[in-house]
Amino acid sequence: MRVLALDIGEKRIGVAVSDPSGTVASPLTVLDASRVLKDGADLVGLAEEYQADRVVVGLPLSMDGSEGPQATRVRSVAARLAGFLRVPFEFVDERLSSAEAHRTMEAAGVTSRHARGRLDKMAASIFLQSYLDAHREGEQSGER
Repeated sequence: MRVLALDIGEKRIGVAVSDPSGTVASPLTVLDASRVLKDGADLVGLAEEYQADRVVVGLPLSMDGSEGPQATRVRSVAARLAGFLRVPFEFVDERLSSAEAHRTMEAAGVTSRHARGRLDKMAASIFLQSYLDAHREGEQSGER
C-alpha cells in the first residue's frame, strides 16, 4: 500500500510518501496550494508517479480534539483535491506535527529561513509515519 500525505496550508501543501510496503514515510515535496487547486495536475502527477493507493490529509484539530475553522477549511480543500484523484482520502490528526517538524529541523541545524518550505513536507511525513505505524499495528493484531 503506497500512501501520499498532504499537509494543506493556505499557501503551500506539504507532501510525503510511503515506501511501497507502507512501512516508512519520507518527505517528498512542497506544492503551491493555489496552483494545485486550479487544476490538480501537480497532485495527479505525483499520485500517478508514486502509484498511490490512498491519500492521507492532516486535519488540524484543536488541543481538545475538536474541529475549528482551520479544520473546516482543510476538509473543504481536501474535498476539492479528492475530485482530481481516484483514490480514497482519509483524515488524520496532525496536532503538533508542525511543531515536531520544526524541532527536528532546528536540531539538524536548518535555519528558519531555509526551513520554511521544508517544514510542510516534514510535517506531512511525521503524521504519515504515525498513520502507517497505527495501520501496521492494527494488521498485526488482526483488526484489519
